[in-house]
Amino acid sequence: MSIILNGLTGALAAQAALNATSQNVANAMTPGYTRQGVLLGSLETPRGGAGVQVSALLRFSDGYKNLQLWQATSNLGQYKAGQAYLTQLEQVMSDDTANINEGIDQFFAALNAASVQPESGPLREAVITAADGLVKRFDSLQQLFANQQTAIASQRDGVVSQVNTLTADIALLNKQISAGRSAGVNDAGLQDARDEKIKALSELVSLQVVETPDGAKSISLKGGQPLVVGADAATVTTDGPDQLKIRFASTQFTFSDVGLGGQLGGLADLQKQVLTPMATTVSELALGLGNAFNTQLAAGFAPPAATPGQPLFDTTSGRLKLTGLSAANLAFSSSATVSGDSGNLTALVGLKNKTLTMTTFDTQGAATGTSNVVLGDVFTQLVGKLGVASSLNQASQTTATTVRDQAEENWKSSSGVNTDEEAISLMQYQQMYQANMKVVAVANQLFDSTLAMLG
Repeated sequence: MSIILNGLTGALAAQAALNATSQNVANAMTPGYTRQGVLLGSLETPRGGAGVQVSALLRFSDGYKNLQLWQATSNLGQYKAGQAYLTQLEQVMSDDTANINEGIDQFFAALNAASVQPESGPLREAVITAADGLVKRFDSLQQLFANQQTAIASQRDGVVSQVNTLTADIALLNKQISAGRSAGVNDAGLQDARDEKIKALSELVSLQVVETPDGAKSISLKGGQPLVVGADAATVTTDGPDQLKIRFASTQFTFSDVGLGGQLGGLADLQKQVLTPMATTVSELALGLGNAFNTQLAAGFAPPAATPGQPLFDTTSGRLKLTGLSAANLAFSSSATVSGDSGNLTALVGLKNKTLTMTTFDTQGAATGTSNVVLGDVFTQLVGKLGVASSLNQASQTTATTVRDQAEENWKSSSGVNTDEEAISLMQYQQMYQANMKVVAVANQLFDSTLAMLG
């Protein structure tokens, strides 16, 4: 009888192993599927061996490799989030139709042309036209900044909504996994689904993941703020331009999303480190140029010569506009009695080399003080800084992509399905099953022979 029992347990164990192998083969192309197997253990009795048993159903998941993959996914999400905005800024700011330096050059070129004949109506009109073109360039660029800020805010709200959906799903899966383990149900599929949710969540924000004894996984942000604890999920909401609020049970946390990692952190870093400093610099350049020009105009006279100079630019709204000053009223003369004098016009032309006081920022986007920059160099320096920021982000994105791909391959090496290995396993377990059934058949023959001898 022990021979038959040994053979039967061996056949049943082979069936369980074949079932796990067939499940692996069937899900070889399923995203996030973790291969399964069986752990066999010998059955022993005081009188000797009693066959084999399936001690456990295995899920070949490596927690460390999972964490590596999630962290790499978060880093890649951070750099990808801002690159589209940086590329758009580079394209617009280097385009001739929006390049501020081009507008400044055209404006001062019109002033230079007018110095040949200061009283010429067409030349004065050319100055007004060039001034209008310059204002439109500033307005176009500042509108681009505003549009990007709006797009980032909208994308940020969408990411926060995705975070809430994923955390709720993970909390539900935690509950189902804990319940399944209590009932002795195989929860491998639920764990795969949960890991895929965590991977998707890690692309949105950098995570800390801790597995609890009941099989649940607790998830928190880099700063320790909880997102999922057991079957309970937090709710994340936006609370201002760079603030987030987490509600968990009866507790609330408010914190900055700068440096948070993932898409949320990438968008916040872009806004604070690039967009806000650039918008500030462009605004200071526009207002500095306008105020300097108006100040110099006020020192001159317009025809008739005794008419005091009036401002050409309106800077009261915080953005550069034209006041509506007519070409005939441009105060090009420095003399109250000589209408053809061009002394003040010469001074206006020289403003291109005037130094402006500009706010300086560190790499994190924090204001560190002020510096004096030649008016014509401000935009050039700004474009240079943008190019450096974009290049660094692209390089970081390329590196992050390589690291993520390596982490994924590393995960597949232990958790992914290798069809060649599974084919070998199928043959081995098939042979195991056939051999054990042969044992049962031999045992039956011996038993029948013994009965025949006794009968």
